[in-house]
Amino acid sequence: MFLIRDIMYCRPGKVRPMVEKFVAMSKLGEKIGMPRMRVMTDFCAERYWTVVSEMEVADLQAFERMMSAPPGSEADMKQFEEIMKGYHDLVDHGKREIYKIEG
Repeated sequence: MFLIRDIMYCRPGKVRPMVEKFVAMSKLGEKIGMPRMRVMTDFCAERYWTVVSEMEVADLQAFERMMSAPPGSEADMKQFEEIMKGYHDLVDHGKREIYKIEG
């Protein structure tokens, strides 16, 4: 099992809109069979205005398949695009971390 963590360092005042996008994306993802996302904001972190999303996948091949050919219909993919439209305006930069869950 692997934990996929996406960390977004938002622009000042842009955390809430980014959280709303991640929560909407998580709900749509769950509807079409993707893993549940946990969405978090910084309480005390390396940087202010940090948004983190996490999901667990069985293996890296499953994650790669999900990213290259997401489940769902063409209408679902259009909805994903609409949800994430303009997110670059909310983020200064970000990164992805992948951890193997050992226990």
